Amino acid sequence: MTDTSDARPVDGEAEAEAGTDAPRRGLLRRVMRYVPLIAPVLLWAVPCWVLLFGGQHWPLPVTLAGSALFALGLVVMPLAMARGHGRRQQDGAAIVGATLLGASWVLFTWSVLLGVLLRLALTVAGVGEGQDRARIVTWAVLGVTAVLLVWGYAEARRVPRVRRLDVQLPRLGAGLDGTRVALITDTHYGPLDRARWSERVCETVNSLDADLVCHTGDIADGTAERRRAQALPLGTVRATRARVYVTGNHEYYSEAQGWVDLMDELGWEPLRNRHLLLERGGDTLVVAGVDDVTAESSGVAGHGAHLAGALDGADPELPVLLLAHQPKFVDRAAAAGIDLQLSGHTHGGQIWPFHHLVGLDQPALAGLSRHGARTQLYTSRGTGFWGPPFRVFAPSEITLLVLRAP
Repeated sequence: MTDTSDARPVDGEAEAEAGTDAPRRGLLRRVMRYVPLIAPVLLWAVPCWVLLFGGQHWPLPVTLAGSALFALGLVVMPLAMARGHGRRQQDGAAIVGATLLGASWVLFTWSVLLGVLLRLALTVAGVGEGQDRARIVTWAVLGVTAVLLVWGYAEARRVPRVRRLDVQLPRLGAGLDGTRVALITDTHYGPLDRARWSERVCETVNSLDADLVCHTGDIADGTAERRRAQALPLGTVRATRARVYVTGNHEYYSEAQGWVDLMDELGWEPLRNRHLLLERGGDTLVVAGVDDVTAESSGVAGHGAHLAGALDGADPELPVLLLAHQPKFVDRAAAAGIDLQLSGHTHGGQIWPFHHLVGLDQPALAGLSRHGARTQLYTSRGTGFWGPPFRVFAPSEITLLVLRAP
């Protein structure tokens, strides 16, 4: 593995290349502006109505107790999130807030779906009277929610399954055919201590006998000093050629340079707008990386996504594997003729059906996709989880991509 590049900021590059997806991002910004105000109320008020007031006619004590629980959730959740993710950074509050957020999302989703579809089906089938149907819906919502939360918690905390796939790169030389690339991303070490989970993930990666191991960012929620114990197992990861890393957006919430320094200390190559050369059998692959797109507005000196700087000095005839945290960077990658981009960020939506909102901001949710004449994008669903300790219909993954020549 040979380092051949220098990181060079390119004035205006990000702004010029980002224009293609500006309308979609503008729509998302307008939607997200009102989410913090409206979302908590909807997440708790809709289930409250469906479960307690939608024709059930519960005894007064049940109605009052249930209403008090929903009101408590509405108050506690945003307060806990603010204390956990604001200036105080209280891990206990973050766990409470995130768990309530995930639970309320699942409860809201199935209150809406079953509150409409199941009630309609029961009405068409002529099952019971209005109150009977309403109570069937209530118990169905509570049962489905309980099952999904238990299952989702187990899915979030387990060591991810390995997803294997071959990726053919038309410009890849025969000497590099069969190159094994392991991808982990979005480990999100955080308030829930997952040091043992981290060790087991690294053991799984080592069992893949990869030539190149990549981490495409969002290592943790918190500073490197604070999450160091959970991240230390990354130093045990083995690769026959190199271990490479790029920053994600969450690094820029938590002293990004500290994470770059720690990964360097653990033996990983931070590809901050630079590239390395992977050579085998007389053929060469350019392995490049860029800072996350949020770096440009983070205020962290010297950080920014500069693709031209990452490729500076590379032979344009060689195939390029690019690490970029967010899939939406693929517009720039396709314009530059990149062969394969590896990304994370989306978590596959993490808790169904949140993937519909993710799709407003990103061009791909998970898996392999094509963009432009040459570029392929692989989007991982992520190795860990952010915030709510649940994964519902969006399983985590450790990915092994085997590169194939034509």
